[in-house]
Amino acid sequence: MKSNYKHMIRQMQVKEKTASCKNVERWTVYILRCNDGTLYTGITKDIKRREQQHNDGKGSKYTQNRRPVNVVYKEKKMGRANALVREAEIKQYSKEKKEQLVVTFQ
Repeated sequence: MKSNYKHMIRQMQVKEKTASCKNVERWTVYILRCNDGTLYTGITKDIKRREQQHNDGKGSKYTQNRRPVNVVYKEKKMGRANALVREAEIKQYSKEKKEQLVVTFQ
């Protein structure tokens, strides 16, 4: 992760610690299985809306040509900074390790 990105996330984490839990815990980290079998990881506040956006071709460039997609894993109720950190962590996983997460979710 680039140092300026890390700094931004640290600032968000400090800000979230002082905010009320109700306002902070609303982000979800998710993994989609694309039509070609690949996995895509992202974050959102509304998982159903985000899945629909991906399936409508408006979610991300990566999933536009890999539709339909299905949510196969999600971790709910975290602040945005923690969701970004977790997303980056999962993106570093091998496909096998991501598949293990998916299996534990089902």
